Amino acid sequence: QVHLVESGGGLVQAGGSLRLSCAASGDTFVINDMGWYRQAPGMERDLVALITNEDVTRYEDSVKGRFTISRDKAKHTLYLQMDRLQPDDTAVYYCHANYKLLGVTQEEYWGQGTQVTVSS
Repeated sequence: QVHLVESGGGLVQAGGSLRLSCAASGDTFVINDMGWYRQAPGMERDLVALITNEDVTRYEDSVKGRFTISRDKAKHTLYLQMDRLQPDDTAVYYCHANYKLLGVTQEEYWGQGTQVTVSS
């Protein structure tokens, strides 16, 4: 089992920055890809950024050039640096990890979420 705990959310003015962290514990050796999702009120949970086990990154179009995903495998920690934040970035941000076997997802893990609020 893998346990994920996010931190770093909060209230920030438009144009400001926040850095989210996600600490993984438990059977961290099974983790392949990690990512950040977000969910605004009344909306679906959508992918924001993804980093594979090979450190390939992918971003949702609206955050490209503003957000940077990274991971410290030695510390079992995932990060999301968010710059030039906009009110539309307001959401609960969730950390996600998966376990794959022969390329097929076997398990998915989620954190409890951290609130990010951007005021205009």
